Amino acid sequence: MLLKHIRQRSAGRAKVSHAVVVIFLEFFAWGLLTTPMLTVLQKTFPQHTFLMNGLIQGVKGFLSFMSAPLIGALSDVWGRKSFLFLTVCFTCAPIPLMIFSPWSFFALMSVSGLFSVTFSVIFAYVADITEEEERSTAYGLVSATFAASLVTSPAIGAFVSVRYGDSLVVLLATIIAVLDILFVLLIVPESLPEKMRLSSFGFPISWEQADPFASLRKVGKDSTVLLICVTVFLSYLPEAGQYSSFFLYLGQVIHFSYEAIAGYIAMVGILSIVAQTLLLPVLMKKIGNKKTVLLGLGFQLFQLAWYGFGSEPWMMWAAGAIAAMSSISFPAVSALVSHCTDRDQQGAVQGMITGIRGLCNGLGPALFGFIFFLFNVELKEMSPVGPSHISPDKDEKSAIPGPPFLFGACMVLLALLVAVFIPTQHTSEVKTCSTRVMTELVSGGVPGSSSIPVSDEDNEPLLQDSSLSV
Repeated sequence: MLLKHIRQRSAGRAKVSHAVVVIFLEFFAWGLLTTPMLTVLQKTFPQHTFLMNGLIQGVKGFLSFMSAPLIGALSDVWGRKSFLFLTVCFTCAPIPLMIFSPWSFFALMSVSGLFSVTFSVIFAYVADITEEEERSTAYGLVSATFAASLVTSPAIGAFVSVRYGDSLVVLLATIIAVLDILFVLLIVPESLPEKMRLSSFGFPISWEQADPFASLRKVGKDSTVLLICVTVFLSYLPEAGQYSSFFLYLGQVIHFSYEAIAGYIAMVGILSIVAQTLLLPVLMKKIGNKKTVLLGLGFQLFQLAWYGFGSEPWMMWAAGAIAAMSSISFPAVSALVSHCTDRDQQGAVQGMITGIRGLCNGLGPALFGFIFFLFNVELKEMSPVGPSHISPDKDEKSAIPGPPFLFGACMVLLALLVAVFIPTQHTSEVKTCSTRVMTELVSGGVPGSSSIPVSDEDNEPLLQDSSLSV
């Protein structure tokens, strides 16, 4: 009843702009907390800061990996709005606890991974309301909004923290999170057509009809989806590890100042927005979806290799520009899997992609930290060192300053090889559970009855014949 009540709280037509606002507010709120979170993390775990950060992110990522496909599949049955509300609520729930109880904050942050899968629901939401030819552009806009939310929010949070203290930053983040929740509850309309929501027909829902694991099993049997999932895992694992340690690496190994790191984040963020809003649509039209994915992976390979061998600040700035270009990979992959997936399986498949990214968010930091440890590269602090803390033996530089980045480049090379084998045309005769039930209801509600023919739309296979350009 609660989910049904939430679905009915708004009216109007679903638009991509609704998804954009939800993503921006959620990640802007968390971006404000970048500096306060590092401070609280150091104070709460002074002896094993980096280890505990990896543990927290690991638990959260593993739970996301387990729950994202399940939530996505359930949203295919009950609608997107209800689960969008749940994911935003649980993702933002830990924010106010940062002031009152840091231990509770980090504990709830870890557990919130069960519902911190907003991207999977958002991409399914966008797929519901866009045609295939415009979907990649819409995904690029959503991803660019994510980048835009992180361009200014860390700097704003750091400024407010220095001027007025961490408490005001947490208060601002809490207010923005509440606005996001209210926006979903009161303004965001349901995107899934009523005829595709089984509960709207007035029939009782059996477990066979609503079982999300049935959808996941059928999706998982398709070789095209599996190849895409392997590509995502191999490419995003080094990306997640890079995000967890790269700014520490810039400060302590490459000797960036605070101001340089802030400028670096802004530059990469702005270029990522340009790449995902202007470059991505052009590439999708000119060279096709699959080649766009391959190009993005190529940029990522070049970027990680440059990070690994680079030892001068100018090298990092140049590699950062390449990193921004590699940001086209994720929206291109999401569009690729969306194009070849039946409309009533968008949530399940996008959930699988988001779940794999969640798993990488847990494994990546631990993997990069372990490789840094093996090569005696110490990242001791959670905040970058300033110029006054530069080591006097700056001239003693390793031949390979960043070994984890080279390891990541090898993984991306494997991702490229796997992506080459993703077929451009695929036919599957697998039927989804919800499609079968829809057919039964249209034909009279009696299983096995076929006296009334159904439309081709109601009888689509899981993966349609697609003509994606190579």
